[in-house]
Amino acid sequence: MLRRCTWLLLALAAALPGCSWFGSDDAKDAGAPAELVDFEPTLRIRKAWRSGVGDGNEVLRLALTPASDGTRVFAADHDGRIAAFDALRGKRLWRTDVDLPLAGGPGVASGYVVAGSSDGYVVALDAVTGEERWRANVASEVLAAPAVGSAHAYVRTVDGKLIALDLLSGRQAWFVQQTMPRLSVRGTGAPVVDRNFVICGFDNGRVAAYATADGSVAWDVLVEPPTGRTEVERLADINATVQVLGEEVYAVGYQGRLAALARESGQLLWTVEFSSYSGLGADAQNLYASGDAGEIIAVERASGRELWRQAQLHARDLTAPTAFHDSVVVGDFEGWVHFYEAATGQLQARLHVGSARITSAPLVVNDLLYVLTDDGDLVALRDATKPREK
Repeated sequence: MLRRCTWLLLALAAALPGCSWFGSDDAKDAGAPAELVDFEPTLRIRKAWRSGVGDGNEVLRLALTPASDGTRVFAADHDGRIAAFDALRGKRLWRTDVDLPLAGGPGVASGYVVAGSSDGYVVALDAVTGEERWRANVASEVLAAPAVGSAHAYVRTVDGKLIALDLLSGRQAWFVQQTMPRLSVRGTGAPVVDRNFVICGFDNGRVAAYATADGSVAWDVLVEPPTGRTEVERLADINATVQVLGEEVYAVGYQGRLAALARESGQLLWTVEFSSYSGLGADAQNLYASGDAGEIIAVERASGRELWRQAQLHARDLTAPTAFHDSVVVGDFEGWVHFYEAATGQLQARLHVGSARITSAPLVVNDLLYVLTDDGDLVALRDATKPREK
């Protein structure tokens, strides 16, 4: 119970822009959200379509993120509705109510749509029809999207477990568990399936790779050793989902570092001092991260060399960045979507998609960008300066 309460308190502290954790009277330390400044847009961003998943998510910082199989976009809400939409036109193809308080997902692959709940259940649906295939009790809260492979769905729970569930039956195939600190920031990074590995970050500052077949440890690395005298100072959670690109794994921790690791061995290749709980984005050359204070950083993937840093969105509780064409895109707590030039960090465009917070990173499928608000609105955006794909 203590750990659950501390998760909630830390989530509230992180999720309320302008509020200090410890009630400081210093306005500068409290970090009031930056006002949005006028500018001359260099991109024309238009809404392609808009649809609704459900009634929205009243619980803060749920890991309900849009996902796609290339032709359909899937989204879920906390009340238990999972829906599929035609990616191009936005027509809703099906919606299924699984009667669970969903908190993580959906994950999509191999013809399955898989989501986890805050009361310890995982449910799998048929991606084409929305028909429920199975549900499993993993006995712990799921606050990250399950990763779906060819044979298993991999589920990260808040008590430090990574569980492999048979994709056909939902039966547990194997599990591993990391020792978790007593105090942590609410939320967990999602596992990532990459070929024969499933890779995940944990609240103890470690990133580990396990064999998809049996859960045997390929490598386990402490990316950010906890430091400080108090438990709050020693928080080193890797809550952001790792990025696996080519032969490198990229991870960022809270009160920690942005790091590159070798995929095969876990060897640290480079590190940069940076703190984030929201996550990472990447393109072919660069890595992008949203910091706790609202800054966006761009670094070279090969070396970690900083290319630019943008602080215009201070304390606006940004999503993880998403690379979209030649831009880097983030959402904020007031429903604004911001477009920055990937090469320079210059503001290109801004669009208001709704009054609710945007918690999950925007999703790119082909030439469209999808944004899910905490009100349950799914909005598809396109760059009107580029020709449409047919």
